[in-house]
Amino acid sequence: MGDGQALGPERAGPENGPPQKPRVRSIFLSDIHLGTRACQAGRLLSFLREYDSEYLYLVGDIIDFWAMSRGIHWSRQQNTFVQKVLKRARHGSRVIFVPGNHDEALREYVGTSFGDIELVQEHVHEAADGKRYAVLHGDEFDQVTRYHRWVAVLGDVAYNLLVRINTWLSLVRRTLGISGYWSLAGYAKRKVKGAVSFIYDFEDSVMRGVRERGLDGVVCGHIHSAALREIDGLTYMNCGDWVDSCTAIVEHHDGRMELVDWISEPAEPADINASDLERV
Repeated sequence: MGDGQALGPERAGPENGPPQKPRVRSIFLSDIHLGTRACQAGRLLSFLREYDSEYLYLVGDIIDFWAMSRGIHWSRQQNTFVQKVLKRARHGSRVIFVPGNHDEALREYVGTSFGDIELVQEHVHEAADGKRYAVLHGDEFDQVTRYHRWVAVLGDVAYNLLVRINTWLSLVRRTLGISGYWSLAGYAKRKVKGAVSFIYDFEDSVMRGVRERGLDGVVCGHIHSAALREIDGLTYMNCGDWVDSCTAIVEHHDGRMELVDWISEPAEPADINASDLERV
């Protein structure tokens, strides 16, 4: 674990004036699931068009090797996202990748860098206000993933099915002129007693680990349930996902943390180019 100390990039000001700070100090993204049809890369690109940062954390399950073993769907928008991240790293953003269980194959390369992206098991992020947060995916606190992998794989298949069904439901809602976004997977997580209990147990386990380390809080992912709240004096933050909820955690320049909900924002068109999106 190490503290982030690198200086971030600056952007040219209007009419070649003095450089401007990025919009936020840090961006935390998790559970993007590249390589699947469920990945909402278009909305992710529109989010990154509006938000640049000194630090960019990829908090696990960025690439879904589990799903890709059953079939690969790699869209042009997903490819553009990868190019965008690499370009930000080249232009001075510190990009830190914490692999999760769906991209656990990359854990073999922890401690190395590729394309200016640091690969770490977990990290301690020091915010602008001096608070220190553990940055980890979170699967190590999930008893099902750790000890009953086959159950986790079945659950993953079922979840992906719900997301696929939700895509068709969204199409029907738009055809009928029904506004707003409704998530079948999110509804199931809220209504199924076992899912609610699992989320609570996960959060409790993560926060016990953070307290034992003497940190101020945590930024994690894994359970596709975005959150930012205080738990017994510590800050629990979950990035959510870019499959269903389209959420991210950002840190402002004063150290204030915010949960950004992007599901209602328009997605970038499928034929967008990386050069059109990048503003560094």
